Amino acid sequence: MFVLPARLQLLDDRLAVRSNRLSRHRGLRDLMRAVSRLGDGVAWYTLAACLFALFGAEALPALRQMLAVGVIGVIVYKILKTRTLRPRPFEVVSDVVCTGAPLDKFSFPSGHTLHAVSFSLVLAQHFPPLAPAVFGFAALVAVSRPVLGLHYPSDVLAGGAIGATLAYGAVTLL
Repeated sequence: MFVLPARLQLLDDRLAVRSNRLSRHRGLRDLMRAVSRLGDGVAWYTLAACLFALFGAEALPALRQMLAVGVIGVIVYKILKTRTLRPRPFEVVSDVVCTGAPLDKFSFPSGHTLHAVSFSLVLAQHFPPLAPAVFGFAALVAVSRPVLGLHYPSDVLAGGAIGATLAYGAVTLL
């Protein structure tokens, strides 16, 4: 089971509450829900299809690397979630309200952030003009998770670190 040292958990709880308070603003909450939903995969699948349609075989190395980090990312995050068993913040922190739909039971790490970071880094490597857009979208996905009460900030940081590591491996090895 996932246990942070007490002081770090207290900080994580406080940051989760502060982030989640932003969901009280309807427009921001709706935006974060939409970004989170797109981060479920819809945006990445659509972008991959568009890149293939526009660039054909030239896009295949990036798409192959995206597929690799996507598959490995799912395996890694599922193993971690079932080993750490960290409850979602809305389940244990009374001031955090769930304003989004969780895809699974546990919180650590953020799979949305893991994939957003890994896909963005791979795409930016192959298509540098896309970097501002994909990094901006990845940042919004990461922010959406604690705002919606679905993750602690540390879950998002861990997901981002794992995603960056997977992207680095894919870009250097594949």
